[in-house]
Amino acid sequence: MKLWNVVSPLILVGLLLVGLLAPRSATGQVGSVFLTPWGDPDLQGIWVGSTLTPLERPARYEGREFLTAEEIAELESRAVNEDTRLLERPAELTTAGGSVDWRADGTPGFYNNFWLDGGTAWSSSRRTSLIVDPPNGRIPYTADVRHDRPHGMGPWHSNLDLDTGERCLGDGLPQIWFGYNPNHQIFQTPQHIVIVHEMFNQRRVIPLDGRPSTNIPRWNGEPRGRWEGDTLVVESSEFADRPDNYRWSSTWRRPTSTLHMVERFTRIDVETIDYEATITDPVRFTEPWIVRFPLSTDQSERGVAQGELFEFACHEGNYAIANILRGARQEEIQEAGKANR
Repeated sequence: MKLWNVVSPLILVGLLLVGLLAPRSATGQVGSVFLTPWGDPDLQGIWVGSTLTPLERPARYEGREFLTAEEIAELESRAVNEDTRLLERPAELTTAGGSVDWRADGTPGFYNNFWLDGGTAWSSSRRTSLIVDPPNGRIPYTADVRHDRPHGMGPWHSNLDLDTGERCLGDGLPQIWFGYNPNHQIFQTPQHIVIVHEMFNQRRVIPLDGRPSTNIPRWNGEPRGRWEGDTLVVESSEFADRPDNYRWSSTWRRPTSTLHMVERFTRIDVETIDYEATITDPVRFTEPWIVRFPLSTDQSERGVAQGELFEFACHEGNYAIANILRGARQEEIQEAGKANR
């Protein structure tokens, strides 16, 4: 009998014992799944979802689900060279005198480009929208939905004429955020998932123990989490029903009592979580719609600022609202003076 035939089984047994006895660390890996010390899939870390891919499919891509590799390379090259996100200009910002560039340095009512962090990478799926259902890549609004005016458009008769983000009250639905303070940090215990959003310093504490709802309405809903295999499923309901006089930067973000959201987080490799959200609200949408995009720990690959979560100092002394209203009153005085000449 050859020596190898005797030694090789011993080596195999030794390797199996090493694998079985080795402790699982916070970054332990079994197969393709990263595990916590207590055996749950490990989602911890700082994740960014920034992408050039728009939420809704732009008109120029109507009927097209995917872009070619060459088209994406050109868009990413332009983004790097221009240091700007390539989004459709909102129709609400087009005036009779021409188009207002909402990204131009010095545009009244908005930040200059220095403060924005949109990224320079298209989504790896090559889709023309982050919305994967309905197939047209558009939010299925009902016909009577009131669309909110975007940032910086006025009129500013009172503080209620500024949207909730400008008032530092949050922008509605969590997690789906990129272009500005786009990072999210995930912490885990056996009983909870905690997601800290860089935007507005929001903290979502998600119980995993199956506890019932408190039936207390909240702006970002009441989340409940569970594991379905390797996927964290988070269902959020009990959203506060905010009245129409609360303006939102995006109509779909406004919470209502009929809103229901299901999020899915699946870690697929060392740098990537596959994120999916299904949004249902029969009052505003004709059918549920689904958003899907990857979250990454590689900030440089996404073309955004690298590092830990940055401080979000909203309003920095709360001068903004008072000054906006003061400026609006001055404009009214000037217009009244012109009318009396």
